[in-house]
Order: sequence, then C-alpha cells, then structure tokens
Amino acid sequence: QVQPVESGGGLVQAGGSLRLSCTASGSIYRLNGMGWCRQAPGKQRESVAHICYNGNINYVDSVQGRFTISRDAANNTIYLQMDMLKREDTADYYCKERVAAVPAAVLRYDDYWGQGTQVTVSS
Repeated sequence: QVQPVESGGGLVQAGGSLRLSCTASGSIYRLNGMGWCRQAPGKQRESVAHICYNGNINYVDSVQGRFTISRDAANNTIYLQMDMLKREDTADYYCKERVAAVPAAVLRYDDYWGQGTQVTVSS
C-alpha cells in the first residue's frame, strides 16, 4: 500500500513562511511525479505545485514567485516552501503521488493522496 505522509502545516501570520514536506512510502516501483493540492472551505481542490519525474515543475498562477517545490528523489520526498503567505492561502494541503506499485511490461500508474495538513494564514 502506498501512503504519502505530510507534515509541516500550522498557523502563520500573513507575510510569513511555512514549509511542508511529504514522503512517499509503501510499495513503489516507479514514481512518476509528486505534487501538492489544496482545498479551502467551500472551494474545489486545486493543484498548487507539481514536480514530474524528469524535474519539470508547474505552479498555479496564484503562488508563482511565492511557493517553491523541491524534491529529495533518493528518499521519495518533496517539499513546498511557502513564502509571503496570504490569507487566501488558507486551506488543507494534500500531497499527491503518481506511482506504479509493481513492475510490468506496461506500467500502471495510480494517484495516491495523503491525509492532508492544515495551513491557516491570519491577518
């Protein structure tokens, strides 16, 4: 069973910083990519940042220049450095990993989600 484990959420004042981390654990044959999504109360879940197996990175426009995603590939861990936080960044943040759990001639990739970590930005 694949299970991403997140940590690092909390309460911070606007303008402050937080760092989230996520480690993929369990049966992993091939990790295709990992990323962070968030869901604010009453809103749909949105992708915040994603890093592909080849190192390509994408951010949602609203965090560009403020958030930085990075990875420790050897340990299947990603980080989300969040700077200049705004009240609208308040949400539950979820780590997602795309994993092929077993070897095969044609790999099957599935998405696995962490349990979420809460980020609250106060004014």
